[in-house]
Amino acid sequence: MKMSLTEVSRAVAAQNDTSEYEENDITSVAFDSRQLEEDALFVPLVSENDGHDYIQSAIKNGAVATFWQADHENVPTDIPVIIVNNTLEALQMLSQYYLAKINPKVVAITGSNGKTTTKDMVASVLSTQFNVTKTNANFNNEIGVPMTILDIEPNTEILVVEMGMDRPGQLDLLSHLVEPDVAAVTMIGEAHIEFFGTRDKIADAKMEIVNGLKEDGIFVYNGDEPLLAQRSENLPFTKTFGLSEDDDFTAYDITSTPQATSFKVKQIEDTEFKIPMLGSYNVNNALVAIAIGSLFRIREENMAKALLEVDLTNNRTEWIEGTKHEKILSDVYNSNPTAVKEVLKAFTADKINGRKIAVLGDMLELGDQSSQLHASLADSLNPDEVQSVYLIGDEIKVLYDKLVDVYPAQNLFYFKADQLDDLYEQLNSEIYEGDEVLLKASHGIHLEQLLAKLTD
Repeated sequence: MKMSLTEVSRAVAAQNDTSEYEENDITSVAFDSRQLEEDALFVPLVSENDGHDYIQSAIKNGAVATFWQADHENVPTDIPVIIVNNTLEALQMLSQYYLAKINPKVVAITGSNGKTTTKDMVASVLSTQFNVTKTNANFNNEIGVPMTILDIEPNTEILVVEMGMDRPGQLDLLSHLVEPDVAAVTMIGEAHIEFFGTRDKIADAKMEIVNGLKEDGIFVYNGDEPLLAQRSENLPFTKTFGLSEDDDFTAYDITSTPQATSFKVKQIEDTEFKIPMLGSYNVNNALVAIAIGSLFRIREENMAKALLEVDLTNNRTEWIEGTKHEKILSDVYNSNPTAVKEVLKAFTADKINGRKIAVLGDMLELGDQSSQLHASLADSLNPDEVQSVYLIGDEIKVLYDKLVDVYPAQNLFYFKADQLDDLYEQLNSEIYEGDEVLLKASHGIHLEQLLAKLTD
């Protein structure tokens, strides 16, 4: 990007006269004073740490201009300043202005599970025929989405933006910010049920993604989910995916190995698709990419190649070899009951000569239903399929209590959230070559640290 400071000032309705900065340009935007690039605009956000306190660090690291919130004193005099009412809102306004300036097609994706994997798949498919920018990592909130927009190159034809939410109204804001041409919901699960109470209310919040949908925009959703079908009845343009014959894109002949899953799509009879990950649950994510690819007239052979070679964001479901030549199925970024049950089903699908070991951590943000939902995982754990189970966290203790009568004591272990090192010592003593280990928990349990120890 490249904009003069006066252009930035107009975009955000600056409260001060910045005409003297007409010749000053910015080429990047940052809200972390430690991560500035050349010719950066610094955006001091007000949160637990007030970004205004780090203005000198920003200047030292190369900032050439800064926003400044009007209710803050000590306006710096050694750097061009754009005074705004609220720095976060100014960031959002600037991103909206820049998006309109570049004017790409926008694909917005949300869902309780699979939105990051789906975002990667959609971007991979569309990139075969268009210049595409996608959300980096999981920059999917009211800060991350504007930063994603401001990072797009002028030749971007399609922006694939992931949208997360943990409260009502969040997707409404983000949807109006980007005004998508295509909006997609992967599924409705229990993620963030602590804040919403029921899946119905989660579905209501997820449907906010269509609030900013362009007049001729298209909504893509899982047609096998009644909560979404009911809420999309009055939308003029929709496409559905799933396993039902009534869906617009229907998967069948699904076969899975530990490394890949193959399937066919009823509406695209001449092509077999393959994704480089296990689990039939990932087929629905791929169907979103196929549905959106079809809307953009991506050739079938290009879609198949793109899905096979998709570059997935780290810490999603992936196989990694451990130091003892065991296979580790890592899925350590987030967790909820639906996701755990699906990954356990995939993890136990194939038979091996070694043992299967599951390491499961707390599923966070389940609220009053936490105990019930953690205990419900017991039905997915069978000593004949998963020989040893390691549990870590405060919430998951109820699952341990439930499994005590199912697993021998030498095959069932429980650790508190701060006992990750102890878990590693016990687990490492049990692992042998040929074993398979599943790691699955919410990110707050930090199983990525355990993964690092097992692979270092």
